[in-house]
Amino acid sequence: MTYGQIAALAGSPRAARQVVRILHAMSKKHRLPWHRVINSQGMVSIKDEESHFLQVMYLRDEGVEVDDQGRIDLERFQSRSTDHPEKNI
Repeated sequence: MTYGQIAALAGSPRAARQVVRILHAMSKKHRLPWHRVINSQGMVSIKDEESHFLQVMYLRDEGVEVDDQGRIDLERFQSRSTDHPEKNI
């Protein structure tokens, strides 16, 4: 999903940056799947080289195709709210 999708599902469609902050601050403690969240252009947007590499590696390990620039085909890999009807997200 994108940061904006998560913000919208949380009821604040303009709060994508807050999603970034929450993932950064809480992922380790709460075991959030931070690596599955990308920007709206379908890119890994983490600037820190090590974290960028980890995100790409984790996505590829899950079968997501990520090119050398950190791009993902959103048409193919993006999760939509209808993908999880039991969770209503």
